[in-house]
Amino acid sequence: MSLTNIPFKLIDGTNTSLADFAGKVVLIVNVASKCGLTPQYEALEALYEQHRGQGLVVLGFPANNFGAQEPGSNEEIAGFCRATFGVEFPVAEKISVTGDDIHPLYQALLVAKPEAVKNDNSELLALLNQHGLAPKDANAIMWNFEKFVVNRQGEVAGRFAPDITVDDARIQNLLSEVL
Repeated sequence: MSLTNIPFKLIDGTNTSLADFAGKVVLIVNVASKCGLTPQYEALEALYEQHRGQGLVVLGFPANNFGAQEPGSNEEIAGFCRATFGVEFPVAEKISVTGDDIHPLYQALLVAKPEAVKNDNSELLALLNQHGLAPKDANAIMWNFEKFVVNRQGEVAGRFAPDITVDDARIQNLLSEVL
């Protein structure tokens, strides 16, 4: 099954897949409401507002895989995103992005782009290592807010570590190429 045909549900229960975003650039992010990186929602929404007219979709996937930082129900997550950060971009139902119950979409994303662009001397990775929380597999999702860029052809064009924010030149340059 191609990446674009893998089914998932939006947070309101609507069945969908990346095929519903055909011809658009999709920035996929595993998100969490109670993470030190949660303020990234603000920049993600700003990016969506800035580039949606050019065909950019930001697509959030809540996941409770890291530090139990997304404990809420889908309804609670949706309410938090809207009330706290004014999120208008599509958000999916809560899924698993790692482990035995990893969602098939994330399995496919990892196969398509096994390595993430990481910051040299990443403070996040050092902190995760210090607390024994870094993934044992270097190609696994590192933490909340890891980002994948899927181009208009449905191919994974880039993958970025959680501490690389959407205003980083590396993400901006890739988006300029694919938008």
